[in-house]
Amino acid sequence: MSVLDALQTTLADEHAALYVYGVLGARTSQAAAPQLYDALTTAFRRHRSRRDQLRAMVTEAGGEPVAAAPAYDVELPVQGVERIRAAALAIEVDGVETLLALVAQSSGAVREWALTEATWSATWQLELGGEPQAWPGAPELE
Repeated sequence: MSVLDALQTTLADEHAALYVYGVLGARTSQAAAPQLYDALTTAFRRHRSRRDQLRAMVTEAGGEPVAAAPAYDVELPVQGVERIRAAALAIEVDGVETLLALVAQSSGAVREWALTEATWSATWQLELGGEPQAWPGAPELE
């Protein structure tokens, strides 16, 4: 897999993450679950920034950024604080794996950026109720 392919895969993953975070945010009450709502909002903003950076990196690498799909599958029902939190946690777990694949395929500034973002997503899992892991994003090492 080339660096451009890994960037495109990571960008496609970010498109899906943004879609699902949008669905989760729409199903979360800011009044009834303010901490969860804030966590989802923070994550959505981080993923939007990540998506925008990836688009620029794909273009710099000579590619045409992959477009978002019109819709993505969301496992339903995603209602209730615990199910919404679990769905957000799954986004971050998947994101770490994808970002670490980009780390493995890249070097220099791209690798540094991907590692920073993987670290953020691994840490954010704790905010979403995840358990600390020795090797987040690499379950085969446990």
